[in-house]
Amino acid sequence: MDIKVYGNDVEKALKVLKRHLQKEGLFKEIKNRSFYEKPSVKEKRKRREAAKKRAKAARFKRSSGGRNRRS
Repeated sequence: MDIKVYGNDVEKALKVLKRHLQKEGLFKEIKNRSFYEKPSVKEKRKRREAAKKRAKAARFKRSSGGRNRRS
């Protein structure tokens, strides 16, 4: 991954880098790997996260009438 620094603005480049890493899920991965998690617990957590994501998508779809808000 390459982040270009324009006009010696290192702080802005760091913000861009952090945003890219966050989108890739690196920080979440580091947090999850910081301690051992039993496979059964990991599976439960993933199922719970997926259910939460589905509920959020359903809530969004219901509130927007099934269309994208940006268009």
